[in-house]
Amino acid sequence: MRSRRTAPLLTLSLALLLPLATACGGSADADGPSGGEGRTVTVTVGYQSKTINTVTAGTLLRSLGYFEEELAARGRKDGVTYKVVWQDYATGAPITAQMTAGKIDIGSMGDFPLLLNAARGKQLGQPTRLVSVTGYNLRGGLNTIVTAPGSSVRSLADLRGRKVSTSVGSAADGTLVRALQRAGLDPEKDIRKLNQQPSVGASALGAGSADALSQFVAWPGLLAYQGRATAVYDGAELNLPTFHGVTVRKKFADQRPGVLDAFLAAQKRATDYLRGRPVDAAESVAKQTGLPAEVVYLYNGAHGIATFDPALRPELIAALKEDVPVLKAARLVGDVDVDAFVDPAPLARAAETGTGGGAGTGGGGAGAAGAGAYPKASAGVPELWTKGSRTIRSFASPEELLKAVKSARATGVRAAYVPDAVTGTPWFADKAVWVADGSALRAFVTPAGAAAYVAAHAGARVVDYATAQDLASRAPASRVPAS
Repeated sequence: MRSRRTAPLLTLSLALLLPLATACGGSADADGPSGGEGRTVTVTVGYQSKTINTVTAGTLLRSLGYFEEELAARGRKDGVTYKVVWQDYATGAPITAQMTAGKIDIGSMGDFPLLLNAARGKQLGQPTRLVSVTGYNLRGGLNTIVTAPGSSVRSLADLRGRKVSTSVGSAADGTLVRALQRAGLDPEKDIRKLNQQPSVGASALGAGSADALSQFVAWPGLLAYQGRATAVYDGAELNLPTFHGVTVRKKFADQRPGVLDAFLAAQKRATDYLRGRPVDAAESVAKQTGLPAEVVYLYNGAHGIATFDPALRPELIAALKEDVPVLKAARLVGDVDVDAFVDPAPLARAAETGTGGGAGTGGGGAGAAGAGAYPKASAGVPELWTKGSRTIRSFASPEELLKAVKSARATGVRAAYVPDAVTGTPWFADKAVWVADGSALRAFVTPAGAAAYVAAHAGARVVDYATAQDLASRAPASRVPAS
């Protein structure tokens, strides 16, 4: 059946969301430019609590209170009392709807929704600007296609004629479209696409009314961790960057640049917290969202799938431009001027002058938010999180990880993480597909990835997790020390 991804559908869905905006927190526009003595200014932030690579602009930032601290410091200087209203959504579409209604000032969402944000803002006379990045993966590993355990779907080719749930217009939808095209399938004709919210799609997969689910962080990892799904396609196979970022109404940014500076300073502080204390950050986000900390850490950990850095890196902006034709082909947008949408000035201003003055920022609090401030988080590192420990150990090889897992059975394992041997995407070791190749053991996110490796390496074979541990216990120790 042909998928109905049309502009009228998008317009209708956003139109239905617009009335919700009138009931939500107000923006700062009514108060005019900042500087009014004794006034209270409300700043409304839209975020996605369970889209956990936006946490430095949402869930974690809110729990740490850094934005409120930065605004309090600013308010002491300009005589204004600032109030922050946080609004939580499952996807970026309702955030865009409320931004274009003038009811949300700052929002965070994925790369494809950001383009929809830019298009709708321009169309409705409420232009928006992309001002920073939260988390990214340079290969596209934040999106995954999963199927139910025991399903006959083992590869993309098996999706022909099947029902696939996704959120149309999302980054996960973009991954689905591109992956199918590369596999020689027509996303419009060869599958039946179900346009569903992530939670609805997860339920549909479990009930059997969807044969597969293509979703963004953290849904694939959550379902795999719970034993409710098996990965069938790793988005990193596309080798195209994907990211989430922060968008702001241009009118708001022009009227209150100091408030935007304070937000970026707070985001930088939250980024520092996450990178410096990844276990604490994972447990904090878990507490706020109800997600297992082990799932949060899979994406946001020291060697997780996502890298956190506010910088508007050139490779991410280039990838955003490559996303436009995908949305145009789906008739969700017309032309989008990405260069006009991306505004590096606020980050550059922060890098030059520093901002804020809240606790912990120091003299150049947001200065490090500029491009190149953070090193790329190292990926492809096996890790083990044991019960009762707040220290996560890293290992030199999958074999060393498996030895440690086996020896930790008495104390208990919270989670073991292993990178895909080809894409580098971290995955749960007990959910990975293991291949024995001589004395070496290699892990894969998907059965198709393991099958491709076995086909190309004589003598290699797929083994189960228990067998992999037994083989690892007999393997020689790695020459590279674990940390």
